[in-house]
Amino acid sequence: MIGLEFWHIWIIVAILFFIIEIFTPAFLMACFAIGAILAGIASYFNFGLNTQIIAFSIGTLISFLGVRPLILKYGHKKGSIIKTNVEGLVGKIGKVSNSIDNSKDEGRIIVEGDNWRAISDNDEIINIGEKVEILKVESTILTVKRI
Repeated sequence: MIGLEFWHIWIIVAILFFIIEIFTPAFLMACFAIGAILAGIASYFNFGLNTQIIAFSIGTLISFLGVRPLILKYGHKKGSIIKTNVEGLVGKIGKVSNSIDNSKDEGRIIVEGDNWRAISDNDEIINIGEKVEILKVESTILTVKRI
């Protein structure tokens, strides 16, 4: 390899790890890339192969135990998951179209233009026209409470 020194190889390996990281969401390959950068720095200053491997191992371990938890905590928020389909109905407000009476197994509400079967969470009767909040969804039946 003409003109290619050993520290170049470490940097190329680091770049490849960062490219692979683009396709994996776990920030795992980036930890290896950070280790490869440290090994490349050790190689640049003419340390031996053993020192380079130790630098790679220490850099990977420190980034895995130190940086990765921070990235996963602040960079990958689970609370930002957008609820879709029926999970998106929880917390929405609807209007009663047929009185809700659990003892008679009756009740319907309109939410965002759709008519749903509904039951009351505490067995109270909710009259037509009242507003309700959706608490949970079981199959096609919404459990609601009066607002």
